[in-house]
Amino acid sequence: MKRIVSLVLAICLLIPNAALAADLFLAQAANFTPVLKEIIPLFEKATGFQVDATYASTGKLYGQIVNNAPYDILLAADEKRPDKLYADGLAEKPFVYAKGQVVLWSANKDFCGDDWKATVQNAAVKRVSIANTETAPYGTSSMKAMQAVGVWDTVQPKLVFGQSISQAFQFASTGAADAGFCAYSSVFTEEGKKGCFTVVDEAPPVVQAACILKSAPHPEAAKKFVEFLNTPEVQALKLKYGYK
Repeated sequence: MKRIVSLVLAICLLIPNAALAADLFLAQAANFTPVLKEIIPLFEKATGFQVDATYASTGKLYGQIVNNAPYDILLAADEKRPDKLYADGLAEKPFVYAKGQVVLWSANKDFCGDDWKATVQNAAVKRVSIANTETAPYGTSSMKAMQAVGVWDTVQPKLVFGQSISQAFQFASTGAADAGFCAYSSVFTEEGKKGCFTVVDEAPPVVQAACILKSAPHPEAAKKFVEFLNTPEVQALKLKYGYK
């Protein structure tokens, strides 16, 4: 028991006081960051609720939630974790809020073409970033694409692993990697527009589900936010960033 209490306290210490004072606290998969940063101001203006969000890999957020982190909603990058929270009686019934795609992105436009498989095997491409294949769904999807076309073993020595899909993009955009498997949404950011990309058609679509947590400190605001996700203006934002 002492160990559990210590862990909960450690998690709470990681959450800024400003966040704890918010009217709604979101746990958001990192790939959706560009979209959510546009959604939150619209929601705040429409409802008057103040929102704070933590962006990380879905696996990391799930670990925090099962250790009693005080989030209201989990917006995951997969269906598996929300389904498990629901099955364990920790969340309301999940729903799909977005479907994402994987791209191979590079700051060097010489590394982009129709064939991403050729790019990752190009001798001039020394490092390829990818999100954690165990905790980040976009990393898992990228790995499955490489396995499907038979280049996983060849490319593994080049792989640089990020803890989240945002970190994988950061590695590619800062030159720590020559190219990176990233979320399609990344290419619409200011940094993403400076490079080039190829859609990885072999990567399974990343079906992203969300759920309201039964321990939500702000259930009314959480319900309002879920309703807001279905408004035409939010649907337009999702299309803008490449989500289906």
